[in-house]
Amino acid sequence: MTAVPATMEDVPLLSIVVPAYNAEGYLGRALDELGTVAGVEVIVVDDGSTDRTREVAEQWAAQSPERIRVVHQDNRGHGGAINTGLAAARGEFLKVLDADDWLDIRSLRALLAHLGMLRLTGQTADAVFTDFVHERAGKTPKIARFDSVFPEGRVFDWSETERFGRRQVLMMHAIVFRTQVLRDADLVLPEHTFYVDNLFVVQPLAHVRRMSYLPVPLYRYFIGRDGQSVAPEVMVRRVDQQLRVNRLALAALPAQADVARGDVPRQLARALLHHLEGVCAVTSATLARGGTPMHLRLRDEFWREVRAENPWLYTRMRRSLLGATSNLPGQAGRRATNLAYHVARRVVGFS
Repeated sequence: MTAVPATMEDVPLLSIVVPAYNAEGYLGRALDELGTVAGVEVIVVDDGSTDRTREVAEQWAAQSPERIRVVHQDNRGHGGAINTGLAAARGEFLKVLDADDWLDIRSLRALLAHLGMLRLTGQTADAVFTDFVHERAGKTPKIARFDSVFPEGRVFDWSETERFGRRQVLMMHAIVFRTQVLRDADLVLPEHTFYVDNLFVVQPLAHVRRMSYLPVPLYRYFIGRDGQSVAPEVMVRRVDQQLRVNRLALAALPAQADVARGDVPRQLARALLHHLEGVCAVTSATLARGGTPMHLRLRDEFWREVRAENPWLYTRMRRSLLGATSNLPGQAGRRATNLAYHVARRVVGFS
């Protein structure tokens, strides 16, 4: 059970949840310096690791026992580890940090100063957005910026936001949620399932009304590790898990009637659709790239489900280059599908 702090001053500004499975080789990089940052609690969830992840995590916790703690559990997958971290979190806000990624410490200190300012002035933000960095093996890091979408330096609502560019996708790496928003959204991620980051974005984001934006490159998203879940061959092998997460995310979208009545801000609905457009494009192109009769059948079934669940998203997708080229027959179609696959991965930052 989560301990109840005596006063607001006892509540950490930020909980950082680190799901870790067989991460002995890189967990230290993720935890390095986090124990030196005031206002933070770090919760490492050892998800039934079979290597030295437990020992590595305990060593870091021993160095900073007031800020780093370790929870051990039987393997429940990435989503199950995040669920455990959320249940244990005491912080006012929450950030998920995958064990093979890391945070820029200077940016983290800026975030803590920003969260402290919000608390001191009594301002409420359901989420804080930041920039993040794609760290590709052997390539120059690339910053994903949102300064053209969100105003800086103040709390705002959705009516004050601009449209997202095609390659501006609100991935988990860009969002710090108020912890209570995650709980009010009844967020429980599926266990033993990859790609739950997308559900972690869509389900609670639908509950966000007030937010702020801090233009710092906080999250360093590393791409290129062998066996990584976003590696092309791994995505084809686990496409059933992509489909499961996509279906859950589609079900979490607000009803169009609620948008039409004004109960859900139109700009919020647009942001959610923009995110799912990119995610569904990757899944559709992955199925097309798989190329077997089973993959193509699953792709066609998926399109029919999207059309039934969300005609607006279906129309947007089918009119786009990514949607159209993932369904073309013949050799030319295969070439177009291959192009669409690589474009879709770049759009959402997987390559």
